[in-house]
Parts: sequence; structure tokens; C-alpha cells
Amino acid sequence: MREVEIIGFKRANLGKTESNRLRAEGNVPGVLYGGDTQVHFYAPAIQFKPVLYTPEACFIKLNIEGEIYETIIQESQWHPVSEALLHVDLLQLFRGTPIKMNIPVKTVGNAVGVKNGGTLIIKNPKLAIKALPKDMPEVIEIDVTNLRIGKAIKVGELPTENFEFLTSPIVTVVNVAIPRALRGKSAEELEAAEAEDDSAE
Repeated sequence: MREVEIIGFKRANLGKTESNRLRAEGNVPGVLYGGDTQVHFYAPAIQFKPVLYTPEACFIKLNIEGEIYETIIQESQWHPVSEALLHVDLLQLFRGTPIKMNIPVKTVGNAVGVKNGGTLIIKNPKLAIKALPKDMPEVIEIDVTNLRIGKAIKVGELPTENFEFLTSPIVTVVNVAIPRALRGKSAEELEAAEAEDDSAE
């Protein structure tokens, strides 16, 4: 799992006025949960860019005035108009304690159904995972090479390795949508149409 370092500072004052002053200076107030006590801190907003503005999941190495914490983002709050980052909640990690994260899906391979006119659709771009920090995957790779028109891959069909899916096994992750010209046809007719396309190559 990728790790991003963020350098923060303890907050002496916790009022709204102080929070607004920190934001005006380009900082983000935050709270670290999960340990014996909550830690209130702030950090430059720009440091959160490689964490919050990319699809990949990551851990955060939080350095607060020399104290190092391994963490993940628990929640982030954004301004509804400017979309500026207003506040972050981090959760402290402990190596022997399982955690829950939403991990992005990545497809690999060229689906045969796409070659035959279908459209690949990722229905759920992130899946809920439970694992020890050392076993948490950065992405969930799904091989779609053999996925035909009108077919789908569900969570229950995906392999797991030292982690558990919390998303329901019947949830569709990715499918190949039927092209307009073939809509209304039966499964047998779709397979026949694909077989014709395959033989024509």
C-alpha cells in the first residue's frame, strides 16, 4: 500500500474562529481518532492532494511535531461551493487490528464483449474491504478478458487474499452493456451474434 507523509501541528485553540483563521492561511484542521485520546491538529491543505485527489487508496504517515502515527482518512468535509477542503478526520492504525477501507476497482484485459460492440461499465468503482493493514490491497484488479455482451462480474466471483469483502456478494462490479442494435434479444441470440463477430475476425 502506498504511503503519503503529512506533517501537522497541534492545535491549541479549537474554536470556529481559529479554524477559519487556519483555513485562510491555507491549512486544514483535523482530528486523529483511534488512539487513547483524540489529537487535534492542522496541516497545509496542499499536503492532502496526493491522498484525496487520486483514485488509489493509501496510508498516511502523520507527523505531528515529531510524533509519528500511521493513519487512514476516515472522513473529509468540503465546501459546497468552492469545493475547498474544510476538515479531515483520520483513524490511527495498529498493525494487529483489522481496518475497513473503500478500495478502487481496476479492470485489466480487453473484454471480448467490447470487441463485439458492447460497452464496459464499472458499476461500483470502489468496494468495501476489511483486512489487517499489511494485507490491505491498493486496488482490486478484475480480469475482464472473457466478459461477454450482457454478462457481469459480481463481488462474490472475485478472489480474495488475506482480506474480506464487506460489499454484498450479489452486487455487480462490472458488466458489458448490450449495444442498441442487439437490445431485446435472448441470451442465445446474443451468443450467436458474438460468435459471428468472432468468426469474422
